Amino acid sequence: MGVLHRQRWCGATGLAVPLLTLASPAFLKIAGVAPSWAVLWLLPWALVDGPASGAIAGLCLGLVLDGLHLGLASEVPVLMLLGWWWGRIGRRGVPIERSYNLGLLAVLGTLLLGASLLLQLYWAGQLPLVEAGLHTLVAQSLITGLLAPVLCSLLLLRWRRIADLRS
Repeated sequence: MGVLHRQRWCGATGLAVPLLTLASPAFLKIAGVAPSWAVLWLLPWALVDGPASGAIAGLCLGLVLDGLHLGLASEVPVLMLLGWWWGRIGRRGVPIERSYNLGLLAVLGTLLLGASLLLQLYWAGQLPLVEAGLHTLVAQSLITGLLAPVLCSLLLLRWRRIADLRS
């Protein structure tokens, strides 16, 4: 495992995700849809700290967000999978340095997360929610992809510096 999970304040930044989800700043919305804050936080965390820590962070984040929504669909499986996948990219692949790569990974993650939620709702027989969810999926992917180069780059640079100092 990496070093970020040993830094209390780094892990505490994960608390910003449910707070931002609840606050939902209006100036950061497209067509009334906020970005996927979980994806924007989990992506740089997993890239720096590795697959095991990414999967655990995805599990914790998913459980907290599922507690906020209390719906039929769960974000846990996809957030765990994304944390593991992005952690493997960070450990085994060429280091992600371009902001557009972060934007692409964030868009793919948001699409996977949204599609998973829609599929779970479809299996639960909530067809009207699925039809309305397509608008949310497109808008959320777009705003997350636009914010990722800025927010994920800042977090990634900061956390890589901390990881380099601690190792």
